[in-house]
Amino acid sequence: MTEAGAEATLDPLAVAERWLGEGRRLAIATVVETWGSAPRPVGSHLVIDADGNFNGSVSGGCVEGAVVDEAGEVIASGAPRLLEFGVADETAWRVGLSCGGRIAVYVERLG
Repeated sequence: MTEAGAEATLDPLAVAERWLGEGRRLAIATVVETWGSAPRPVGSHLVIDADGNFNGSVSGGCVEGAVVDEAGEVIASGAPRLLEFGVADETAWRVGLSCGGRIAVYVERLG
């Protein structure tokens, strides 16, 4: 198994700790609320570094792409963000939440 493959099986918080030890600038995204059908439960994490590398999952599909993009801005500014995705938003189909659910994801810089 490659290092990337091995890392994929690790807890995102353990990966964040290792990446911080390597001096990477990071953000962590956490599912803080769900309504209806949601792909990942509250407490799920996605850790993202300043180069766009990530580990973990907060939803899947295009939602994670949008969260990674927002995380880059959070890392740069230091200002946390609360993101909401759901079928009520016109972006729902674009980010892949056509299942009828909604999620709220809190993104904050680490370190």
